[in-house]
Amino acid sequence: MRKLILVLIASLLMYAVPSGAAVYELDPAHTAVGFSIEHMVISNVKGVFGSYEGSFELDETNKMTSAKAVIDVKSIDTKIEKRDNHLRSPDFFDVAKYPSMTFKATSVKHKSGQAFTLTGDLTIRGITKSVVLEGEIRGPIKDPWGMTRAGIIVEGMIKRRDFGLTWNKLLETGGLVVGETVTIQVEGEGILKK
Repeated sequence: MRKLILVLIASLLMYAVPSGAAVYELDPAHTAVGFSIEHMVISNVKGVFGSYEGSFELDETNKMTSAKAVIDVKSIDTKIEKRDNHLRSPDFFDVAKYPSMTFKATSVKHKSGQAFTLTGDLTIRGITKSVVLEGEIRGPIKDPWGMTRAGIIVEGMIKRRDFGLTWNKLLETGGLVVGETVTIQVEGEGILKK
């Protein structure tokens, strides 16, 4: 009888323990990690980082619970090699000293549906600041090959000076060559880790 009671208690405990979060790893074939910044006060320059690792977690109701990423700064691509090399130099990212930037979520505030506000620590050039991003989860769904995928869209703005990215030139008209506010944009898909 005692053995039966212990088995029943163990069974109940198994069901009482919440299941772990579902971890989705970013799929580089279907994800863009990008940015946009004002150029000479008249237009915006857009770019992407081609090499990165990242993941996000969803709870049992498919709401975001956590996210993290490591981005290879050398992989910056604005479609102009000369500009990309300048961005890699000590004037900007100084990739020889700081080869990667990182993001790690510190809190998630849920909004309506699958929308959320994500707060996390962003590190660029060895400087870590708290940033706030707005996002949305789409899905999850099963793809034709049997994998579970979820879409993610995240956007926010940072001040580049906060991270030691201070290089600039003054225009004759008084404006600056490079804007101060950078819009961060991530849009893509995560594949459920098995």
